[in-house]
This record gives sequence, C-alpha cells and structure tokens, in this order.
Amino acid sequence: MSSVTPPGWYPDPSGRYGTRWWDGTQWTQQLGPPLSQIPRPRIADTTRTDTVFVWVLALLPLVTVPLLLTYQPHFRYESIGPSHIRSIDPTSIYTAGYLLVQGASLLLYAANVLLAFFDHRALTRRGVVRPFPWPWVFLSSIVYVIGRYVVVRKVAPGRAMWPLWVLMAVSVIGAVVGITRSVALFHQMLL
Repeated sequence: MSSVTPPGWYPDPSGRYGTRWWDGTQWTQQLGPPLSQIPRPRIADTTRTDTVFVWVLALLPLVTVPLLLTYQPHFRYESIGPSHIRSIDPTSIYTAGYLLVQGASLLLYAANVLLAFFDHRALTRRGVVRPFPWPWVFLSSIVYVIGRYVVVRKVAPGRAMWPLWVLMAVSVIGAVVGITRSVALFHQMLL
C-alpha cells in the first residue's frame, strides 16, 4: 500500500526530536528544525480544500436568525421596596422562547466545535500539513474559518474562499437582524 503523505519534514514520530524527514515511503535518519520553522508543502492542484464541514459552518448562523424572532417577551413591571421603585418582572423576560433560544445557541455552539474538528481532520487527510488548529472555534467560528483560509492559501494559493465570504455575509446579516431586534425590544421595554 502506498502512502498518500508527500515527502517532507514532519514531527518526529519518536517525539525526541523536532522534525524528521519523510521520503514518501519511510522515515529517514535526517533530523530537522522545529516544526514551527518548516514551511508547509503545497498540495496538489486537484485536491479540494473546501469541505462540506466548512460550508455547514459558514451557513449555520442562518439558523439563529429565525430563533431570534421566536423570542417575544412581554415586559411586565412591578414595584419594589417602600419607595416603589419600578422594576421589570424577571418572569416576563425568561419565557419559553428565551429558553429555546438559549438551548439552541448552546447546541449550535457544540455543532460549530464538531464541524471545525471534522473539517480539520478532512484537511489533514487531504494532505494539508498542520492545518489551522480547530480549537480556535471555541472563540468564534469566524476565527477558525479565517485562520483556516490563511493556512489553505499557503498550501493552495489562488483557491477560492467562498465559505469564508459566505460566513462573513451571513454574520453581517445576523448582526443587522440582532441589532434591529435588540433596539425593538429595548424600545418595547421603555414603553
């Protein structure tokens, strides 16, 4: 069975040295510099760099837009204390819609993490050496996708980055809907 891993510097499998040369079929005795100093080898022009996972990651924020619209609080006020300070009744905010949005947000966050992990694994299988680390998705899916394409552009220059542009557009749409919705709720709260 032939290897799909191209010749190059890779982490030393023994773990004792920084890198070791892989000649395409076996490890050699040639030791090299630390992995961080080795440029990533280019991948074949026929190798696809966009995976189904990065596309789903780019489109997943569209699920949140309808969820934002399901949250319909009806603000009720109550008087607190001897001076009758006007305050919002918390039960008017924490409705079933609120709990649905929070639960769905948690599930979407978990889905982002899984999608980034599977995308990273798919890139590794396609020959990308040291793809962008998938745990960056814990900060934000857009952080992972931007970092991913920084690495992809190094190993496959000139490739289209459509999932990145779609995620940016979807994020802007989500931000506009979210801000509009927040302003409407704030206005409703003041009435």
